Amino acid sequence: MKFVDEFRDPAAARALVRSITELAGDDEFKFMEVCGGHTHTIYRHGIEHLLPPSIEMVHGPGCPVCVIPMGRVDDAMSLAEQPGVIFATFGDMMRVPGSRGNLIEAKARGADIRFVYSPLDSLKIAVDNPDKQVVFFAVGFETTAPSTAVTLVRARQMRVTNFSILCNHVTIVPPIKAILESPDLRLDGFLGPGHVSTVVGLRPYRFVPDVYGKPMVVAGFEPLDILASVHMLLQQIREGRCEVENQYIRVVRPEGNPQALKLMAETFALRPHFEWRGLGFISQSALRVHPDYAEFDAEERFSMPGVRVADPKACQCGEVLKGVIKPWECKVFGTACTPETPIGTCMVSPEGACAAYYNFGRLHRETAQLVGRRRA
Repeated sequence: MKFVDEFRDPAAARALVRSITELAGDDEFKFMEVCGGHTHTIYRHGIEHLLPPSIEMVHGPGCPVCVIPMGRVDDAMSLAEQPGVIFATFGDMMRVPGSRGNLIEAKARGADIRFVYSPLDSLKIAVDNPDKQVVFFAVGFETTAPSTAVTLVRARQMRVTNFSILCNHVTIVPPIKAILESPDLRLDGFLGPGHVSTVVGLRPYRFVPDVYGKPMVVAGFEPLDILASVHMLLQQIREGRCEVENQYIRVVRPEGNPQALKLMAETFALRPHFEWRGLGFISQSALRVHPDYAEFDAEERFSMPGVRVADPKACQCGEVLKGVIKPWECKVFGTACTPETPIGTCMVSPEGACAAYYNFGRLHRETAQLVGRRRA
């Protein structure tokens, strides 16, 4: 296949669904799509209604914005509001709520906060404003960490002294382990994250089949990618196999991107522990600036609150991120919590499960309950 429309071909989709239905038979299966991009494909194209009732898709913690805890947002706002600071961030972090509001509100109060499309954009801001301290809000899984790493190397090469990053990069393997060890969730397999896998490859996921006995298929992001990956999971189960397979072969290499991994190892180090929204503190699950690059570490350069902040009691983002509940089951979904007035991060991010449900019409419990009765 060469063109996007080929990955959305209705005839091919119907053929895959027929084969999936035959493979599933009368048994029930619960598969987790780890990546928020997969969740949006599933609900944008109605894939959950194409699959037989015996197959349930569960959303995982692969939305990088959704997993940032409120305390880290408060740290970002504290930095942004300091005199002489220009705070640079990706746009989807602007509306993530902290205990004192969000970055849009801080900007309205006078903080110099700027949208950027790349960490290198923030470095240019630092070069253009030598009298200001420029801080980049670095977020994301291994997908976006290499671009931050490149920026750190470039900043040193250019001898830029007024640039630093607030590092919130997280890693994909520890939360998958946390999900597998969760006592309140039974899963039969995983759709592995496509974008992260372009960097890390397939090797890091081998513990899923080797230790926990669950198959995993790294999946692409088009409708036929999702259906083909579900088909591959069912084939593994029916054939008595349990391994990591790569459906996204047009992009993902088994070894990942060695050059990106080498650059990340040079510029980042693992944190002993890091708080994840809904999952609590997970050991060695996030990155910090490597001590060799400490002059670019905002946490070394500035004083910040560093206080843990509990999520609002009404918000159930944690349960959604763990796949324990569907977004419509949250008490405030679609009422107090909407994309315009988000209470939790899952409604903010373009990759959030709640945003997917809301934006693609899964607003009414009656519809979701009807699907649930079909599965019962």
